[in-house]
Amino acid sequence: MAGNRDKHADKHSGKGSTPATRLLDEANVPYTVRHYEHDDGAPSYGLEAAEKLGLPPEAVYKTLMVDLGGRLAVAMVPVASNLDLKKFAALMGARKAVMADRREAERRTGYVVGGISPLGQKHPSHAGIDSQVELLDEVYVSGGRRGLQIGLSPFDLIRLTSALTAPIAASPA
Repeated sequence: MAGNRDKHADKHSGKGSTPATRLLDEANVPYTVRHYEHDDGAPSYGLEAAEKLGLPPEAVYKTLMVDLGGRLAVAMVPVASNLDLKKFAALMGARKAVMADRREAERRTGYVVGGISPLGQKHPSHAGIDSQVELLDEVYVSGGRRGLQIGLSPFDLIRLTSALTAPIAASPA
């Protein structure tokens, strides 16, 4: 899909940059930027992005901040899935995992919930990503604000976040 010429996609031009896009530029990683009009009433930020951009939900990954008993970590799973907290805790070598407090997640990352990118966080955290990402040619993650998605190689995402991969996604209940 990179190089796709629909009305939502463009090569990054430098204007409206975020810490995530600056990190990609500095690392010389190719990526696309996709914009959409965010609806504050949307029940799911990730599913909204997939729908409005016409992307398959399995190619759009949400970034979740997880508390591993006093330390925060980044979990990335497809937007139509849930995070299996037990599997994520095991992947991160922790006994227990719970979703991080919203304010703590925003303070730690420098982003607002719904726009938290796994890239360019103010204080980077250990990361884990669902291993299904390795089957994709391109994965989309938040670009650092609501209404902005970044498309890049899953292997660049894994490398730049130093993410561990494992089957950590669970089907929605």
